[in-house]
Amino acid sequence: MNPLSSLNRPALIQDLSSQEFDLLIIGGGITGAGIALDATLRGIKTALVEMQDFAAGTSSKSTKLIHGGLRYLKQGEVRLVREVGKERAILYRNAPHMVIPESMLLPLVKGGSFGKYGTWAGLALYDRLASVKPGEKRRMLNRQQTIECEPLLNKDLLNGGCIYSEYRTNDARLTLEVIKTASDNGARAANYLKVESLSYVEEKVIGVSCRDLLTDTLINIKATKIVNASGPWVDDLRRKDNSLTNQRLHHTKGVHIVVSHERFPVNQSAYFDVFDKRMVFVIPRGKTTYIGTTDTDFDKDLVSPEVTKKDVAYLLKAANTMFPTVELSQSDIISSWAGIRPLIHQEGKSASEISRKDEIFHSDSGLISIAGGKLTGFRKMAQRVVDLVIKELHNEIGLPLKSCITSEIQISGGGIGNLESYTHDIFKRIQPHGFEIYDAERLVRTYGDQSQEIVNKLIERHISNPQTELALAELDFIINNESLYHLLDFFTQKTARLWFNKNTIPNLIEPVGSRMQELLGWEQVQLTEEQQSVHQALKSVVNFQ
Repeated sequence: MNPLSSLNRPALIQDLSSQEFDLLIIGGGITGAGIALDATLRGIKTALVEMQDFAAGTSSKSTKLIHGGLRYLKQGEVRLVREVGKERAILYRNAPHMVIPESMLLPLVKGGSFGKYGTWAGLALYDRLASVKPGEKRRMLNRQQTIECEPLLNKDLLNGGCIYSEYRTNDARLTLEVIKTASDNGARAANYLKVESLSYVEEKVIGVSCRDLLTDTLINIKATKIVNASGPWVDDLRRKDNSLTNQRLHHTKGVHIVVSHERFPVNQSAYFDVFDKRMVFVIPRGKTTYIGTTDTDFDKDLVSPEVTKKDVAYLLKAANTMFPTVELSQSDIISSWAGIRPLIHQEGKSASEISRKDEIFHSDSGLISIAGGKLTGFRKMAQRVVDLVIKELHNEIGLPLKSCITSEIQISGGGIGNLESYTHDIFKRIQPHGFEIYDAERLVRTYGDQSQEIVNKLIERHISNPQTELALAELDFIINNESLYHLLDFFTQKTARLWFNKNTIPNLIEPVGSRMQELLGWEQVQLTEEQQSVHQALKSVVNFQ
């Protein structure tokens, strides 16, 4: 039985409610996923619950870079840069389909944050700290070379530029594949289980009461240790535990907007100064280009943070100042997203000045909470948490002490060998059926070596409409392996179509929805509601308040 199959949920819920676990993790973002993988590999009987879809919060709303933290070096956080650099190299080895080398152009502008010599010295240190490979090390450019590299840049502002190394990822898929790897090794993970209360014996937390949001029923889960890895909701759980004292979270919002690559045809990614002394990314991805991010204080709805007209105006001004001939306007935006950063509050610091370091809080009841940190550093964050958990389990129930081995574990989908040759092999299989190289690239960068299973399903079909048949082949795979229960989740966390292939969705709502109805046994009223939620999302990503 695959516990993550949508068809096996009743058995999964029964498993969760009938057993006692060594460790229960609350939160199915990248932090919780990493903890689940590390813990289960050390022989800890592990469960994980998430109140939305896996990665539906911050872990699907980042800049989608496994980056070495150049701006943190500028803030003097040398240890953080060294750690995320090492972690980036580990991820590149273990998940090569989702960690894609990306040359980043850093324009050097008049009055900007980076001068020529300071940049050279800083990037030399960055190359060393971030373990940059020889072929990917910094390359300084004069003004003319920078213009040739990216002709759309504002020539009046340029002094020169440099190329340095970053890595692009699919944050939601990375989270999901880590959860799948944990599940393959014995962990139990369920989405759409919302923790309503904590259970105690003699003032020690020993379990939770969860509401199954798919059936509106309550289940109880018992565990010796409970870790709160709920991201922006960490303080909500600490409040339930009566342990919200001293340090607390500081929520900031990061917004990205998406335009077509045809409308903003940058040659490569760029990271550039903007008018308020912050820096912004422009990143081409497939047939789109996305721009971000903002960094503003946030105290509103954590589940559905809005992209405002002010956010959009900021990013458009940033892009149009550095790339003036493009002349982007709000009408050019085809999608957007907003994510909430769960940072550790630091008195007197602005949103962009607050450290991205992680911190562990340990309450008197035994609840362990972790907050802060970066996508790139999730494995190391998990290691620190599990080191603490396994020591306590050893002392309390005699569980053997074992060291972290996640640096050596291939992530689900990662067995592709060479990315280019694997993609070419997939393309050879699907090209006769009317597909482009873009389709092969998207498949491999989404599913890795699992693409073969999807292609096998695809070519069994009568392919009259390639994009529809491909979506249905993906759907069958996702239903069988990835805990899909809502139509909108298919277009967001599972496939990212809402952000990067939005134009394909209107033609897919009916066939994908009908197939989900067939597989999951929906009544007609639920199908209608599911389809309406997708139509609403299509509007909301371009409707700014």
